[in-house]
Amino acid sequence: MYLLTLLAAALAIALIFIVPKRAKVWVATVLIAMAAIGAIALSAKTLLCGDLELASFTTSLFGKEHISVDGISALFLSIIAIASVATVLYSRGYVGGYLERYSSTHISLHYTALVLLVVSMMLVVVTSGGFSFLFSWELMTIASFILILFEAERQEVRRAALNYLVMMHIGFMFLVAGFVMLYNVTDSANFAAVECYFKVAAPLPLFMMLFIGFGMKAGLFPMHIWLPEAHPAAPSHVSAIMSGVMIKTGVYGILRLMQAIDNNIDLLYNIGLIVLLAGIITGIWGVIFAAMQNDVKRLLAYSSIENIGVILIGLGVAAVGHAAGSNLIGMCGMCGALLHIVNHSLFKTMLFFSAGNIYSKMHTTAMNQMGGLAKHMPVTAILMLFATVAICALPPLNGFVSELLIYIGMFNGVSDGHEVLYAVGGIIALSLIGGVVVLAFTKLYGIVFLGSPRSHHVAECTEVDSQRIAAMAIPAALILFVGLLPQLAIRPIALVAEAVTGGDSSLAVAQFTPMLTSLSCVGFILILVIALLFVMKYRAQLKRKIESGPTWGCGFTAPNTRMQYTGESFSEGLENVGRPLMKDMVDGRSVDKGEIFPSEHNYKVVHKDKVDSLLGQLWVKMMHNINGFVMRLRTGRVNNYITFALAFLFVVLILTMFGVL
Repeated sequence: MYLLTLLAAALAIALIFIVPKRAKVWVATVLIAMAAIGAIALSAKTLLCGDLELASFTTSLFGKEHISVDGISALFLSIIAIASVATVLYSRGYVGGYLERYSSTHISLHYTALVLLVVSMMLVVVTSGGFSFLFSWELMTIASFILILFEAERQEVRRAALNYLVMMHIGFMFLVAGFVMLYNVTDSANFAAVECYFKVAAPLPLFMMLFIGFGMKAGLFPMHIWLPEAHPAAPSHVSAIMSGVMIKTGVYGILRLMQAIDNNIDLLYNIGLIVLLAGIITGIWGVIFAAMQNDVKRLLAYSSIENIGVILIGLGVAAVGHAAGSNLIGMCGMCGALLHIVNHSLFKTMLFFSAGNIYSKMHTTAMNQMGGLAKHMPVTAILMLFATVAICALPPLNGFVSELLIYIGMFNGVSDGHEVLYAVGGIIALSLIGGVVVLAFTKLYGIVFLGSPRSHHVAECTEVDSQRIAAMAIPAALILFVGLLPQLAIRPIALVAEAVTGGDSSLAVAQFTPMLTSLSCVGFILILVIALLFVMKYRAQLKRKIESGPTWGCGFTAPNTRMQYTGESFSEGLENVGRPLMKDMVDGRSVDKGEIFPSEHNYKVVHKDKVDSLLGQLWVKMMHNINGFVMRLRTGRVNNYITFALAFLFVVLILTMFGVL
């Protein structure tokens, strides 16, 4: 079985390298589609018939391990499958612009890494833990590292990729240490053994070790610093699958930990508070810095951090509510968090695809060089507006449904008297996050698509190819389905929530269905009203002569594009609040307040948070010291190298004698 798997993988990779340059995308598409169909089939069978055991084997490091699919795995397999198919379809149009620029080997390596990323993510969510999990996790990191390096000739891309690789391996070390701790106590490194560990040993050290490791991948504050650097550097379809899906594997790990502590009420309560607090800080930090960005992809990257915060708020509410003995609060929080995992994978994929459309035509993601793109890229503008409404959690789209469930859980906590202080704190935090999200994405959409062009490149833009539009239609259809028919979408989500919290899914569905059915009716009515108003407007305009003219300049006789709001001026008020948290990278000089008729200025500012600077400098200094130490060991003398090997064997012998190894 193992040899056959390796042989199949080798043949698939060889096929990508052998075929002509323009055919590589179709080979990758077929491979990913086959994996996606298999994943969807396994997910459907699991949700309908129960858990599936696919294989079991024994490793020399961590003993017996399993490959199986349960409710949690089924949910994540479905997310990975949908996003990966959309990503590889979108990549054909995006990478097509680079075919003349890069060699056949370069394109082959890119699509090989994309296939490996998809397969490794699927393996992560079906392995039981131990060596197979860590191997899949590392393969996922290496594959995504190669994908980020697509434009490796750019210095900022190499820097971002290296930063990502270092951060991921720091998180990986925490995971390895956590699994070693688990194995030493329980003789098993499977996730199922975590519950046993928590009963016989101090639970918090293991939980925090694994929580940090998973949090690094998820972009949890303060381990988020790789996200705003990696996403702008990576191709847009890579950013889409990394932000929409890959960072969710960190949430998957946290869910496995929470599943293991379901029966330990006191521990569940304490860990629920940790997760809730981490979610509040991560969400607020991410959304504030998202609103202050002037680069499309940096804004979307910080928005991903904010959405991880929203998911963790839901998980924290679920854990605290379940510990307090409330099935309703527990199921509301967990269903809201799980549904938001699905929702974020859909609208964030669409948003990064839209950013890719813009970049492929404008060759920049700087907002202040855009404006008026809706006239030149109308389909992209409509689809991005669709995704923007969804991420702002506005009805009748999917983001509203998941956040509503989390709100209901917290409001029930207040009304029932269950941990009122924490519930109120969560409500305030989620409200603040929601308000600033609207500011951030109003800025993004308004500066990019509305107004007048800020550069001559806008006039040269045209709509992207139908292949990329079709790829964007996949998540768009699912966004509409969840938003308009939430009573159907909640049923599989409730089954997965039951597997995590132990709550009653049938009772939760019975309680949610009337409310969600009413929400569905309101959504259809809202769409009908909008359509009716559009038809009325269209018919009224048929009878009138429509004239166009310059935008009213408040009496100023010489208006121009420089009079528009820039990204910086749009969020200036929020920047005054967040200034103590950020470090600005400024190029040029801003307009002084005393300049009544200012001359032309060159001004560019990048807002980086201070945690990014502090931790970035820390890791760089640490790696520099390690490199210096290693270089001192390179003496060039064989005798010294033999001495080092003997010293290592002696240390292993001593540790074995004392039972450490």
